[in-house]
Amino acid sequence: MMERSLLAIVLDGHAARGESVFYTIKFAVLPIAKVFTMCSMGFLMASKYVNILPANCRKILNGLVFSLLLPCLIFSQLGRAITLQKLLDWWYIPVNIIMGTISGSLIGLIVASVIRPPYPYFKFTIIHIGIGNIGNIPLVLIAALCRDESNPFGDPNKCHESGNAYISFGQWVGAIILYTYVFQMLSPPYGETFDSGEEEKLPIQDPVTEEKLPCKATVTKVEKIYTKDSGEDAKPEQVPLIASKEFKAGFSTTERVISKILFVMQKLKQPPILASVLAIVCGVIPFLKSLILEDDAPFFFFTDSCLILGEAMIPCILLALGGNLVDGPGVGSKRLGLRTMASIVFARLVLVPPAGLAIVTFADKLGFIPKGDKMFKFVLLLQHSMPTSVLSGAVANLRGCGKEAAAVLFWVHIFAVFSMAGWIVLYLAILF
Repeated sequence: MMERSLLAIVLDGHAARGESVFYTIKFAVLPIAKVFTMCSMGFLMASKYVNILPANCRKILNGLVFSLLLPCLIFSQLGRAITLQKLLDWWYIPVNIIMGTISGSLIGLIVASVIRPPYPYFKFTIIHIGIGNIGNIPLVLIAALCRDESNPFGDPNKCHESGNAYISFGQWVGAIILYTYVFQMLSPPYGETFDSGEEEKLPIQDPVTEEKLPCKATVTKVEKIYTKDSGEDAKPEQVPLIASKEFKAGFSTTERVISKILFVMQKLKQPPILASVLAIVCGVIPFLKSLILEDDAPFFFFTDSCLILGEAMIPCILLALGGNLVDGPGVGSKRLGLRTMASIVFARLVLVPPAGLAIVTFADKLGFIPKGDKMFKFVLLLQHSMPTSVLSGAVANLRGCGKEAAAVLFWVHIFAVFSMAGWIVLYLAILF
């Protein structure tokens, strides 16, 4: 009788572990399956057989997402979730993004040193390994994961609100990194361009990347001066953003620093960043929160409208992303070569996440992460496991290597479908 009892306990334990593994895999794979399905629909709609989402329509859809739907989602979710105390508790989120950039760039430096990418793509390789998507893709995954009533994080509404708030809180840091560090690293070699001999054949502005990226180059004060000095017919998008010796000689170090600061400030005026700042301000001031963001607030109709519009962001961005894959990798793959492209994809999706897991685990040991908040830790881990940032492609477009960035984004998003599922399985197994 005793033997039967022990055997029953062992069998029950094995059954429970098997059920737990299946449960974990289910909630890791289902979000990716939903993302893949919606992207496939976008791909079909943009294909020549249906052609409901041609290039111009995808460009408009991207602009709508970037200028309206994403800001509405950020404002409504972050504003309702944040308080002054939470603002202090969440300090590690922007630090985690910076740590992820440093660790990813170091891995990128090692990989680039080993594979020796074709000239002049050494720094390009480092950046596209080091800079991950900390906004759109994590928001999509959280929405897909929390949608299920039996998700491991509990109440779907709470899961959705907390996850979106954590992700949105780090948006401003990512923007600063993009338009300072990434912008500087993607500069072409001194006195040259990425197009080299093909300058006259290939426009610096890449229409493929432009369709994917709603941000467009704006002419800074320094660029305007340079354009004026270079002749009346010089086009702003063809002006080199790294100035020549003659250009630099006319400006002091202080003026150049000021021009760079103005450029960064100009780029920080993006709708998602402004929405993040506005949400934080309204969320931490009790009077404004009770006036606009709470359910019984007199102006809650505005927040509710933002919530409704924000819900449309996920399907729209996935349809646009799937449609953009119709164009394929383009000529950028040939310029980079198979070895460089494969190394970027492998390093970004396979080598960077373990380093992120080590960083987050160490931060947890030091007490930097709120105790018992599994969604907080999950979001931190996701930030290290995403494909290359789409907005890094926007900066690459400004620097004249947009075609190469578009090729990287194409391949890394294709393989990210499989890598993200694997990493999410591991993260849920660690957390639960």
